[in-house]
Amino acid sequence: MNNKLIVFEDKRIRKAWYNDNWYYVIEDVVYAITESKNPKDYINKLKKRDLGLSEGWGQIVHTLKVETEGGKQRMNCANTKGVFRIVQSIPSKRAEPFKQWLSQLGQERIEEIENPELAQNRVKEYYELKGYPKEWIDKRLRGVAIRQELTEEWQRRGVNEKRNFAILTNEISKATFGIGIRQHKEFKNIPKQSKVNLRDHMNDLELIFTMLGEKATTEITQTHDSKRFHQLKQDSKKGGFIARNARLELEKETSKKVISKENYLKLKRKKC
Repeated sequence: MNNKLIVFEDKRIRKAWYNDNWYYVIEDVVYAITESKNPKDYINKLKKRDLGLSEGWGQIVHTLKVETEGGKQRMNCANTKGVFRIVQSIPSKRAEPFKQWLSQLGQERIEEIENPELAQNRVKEYYELKGYPKEWIDKRLRGVAIRQELTEEWQRRGVNEKRNFAILTNEISKATFGIGIRQHKEFKNIPKQSKVNLRDHMNDLELIFTMLGEKATTEITQTHDSKRFHQLKQDSKKGGFIARNARLELEKETSKKVISKENYLKLKRKKC
């Protein structure tokens, strides 16, 4: 559940996973539709205009912890059904396109659960539109599957906090490449304030050795049946060292470094 944002017409909407469902931050929804400078005030006025909405507010809205740039904060959220009820009371031309977009988004997620291959195809299409080479996309998608397998293994063993996922991932990176993720981004000249995924700027070999480190970590974790966080950190280091040894062997034979300054920041997006 690492995708905590969706985007409607360039407006970011945060979300949180609760009771096996996505809940959306109501302030973000209101801003996306109305562009109000004060969404909280707009919501209060909305409830005064629509007494039915006000009376049912407690059944629609849940106060949940949501990931924000300043850390987790408690915010008013509603699931898809609740959002539809709120949007129904917003007198804006953008309300109907928003409802259609949210319906489509929900339908796509249902289809992906029933047929996971669809999700992979949509990711593939995303990278194709970005202008990535086909061979690179194939490796990137394989890396996504291996990464998901590892994070699910960590979740089963009690890892839930975003910070802990980051720590374990960084251990693999440091062992594999000799530098952490932040340093790797700096080496590739990726802007510090950028939130882009480092893997979207790795070359073929960097992707391959990242996959090897993560797959090895999954296998080691399962073999050791590790349950405590410090054990998972050790497993991550060991998995990364396996990838490191393979990397060093290749670099010795080819006299070329695997880690590269190459990035895809200047890709030309393909026209639809």
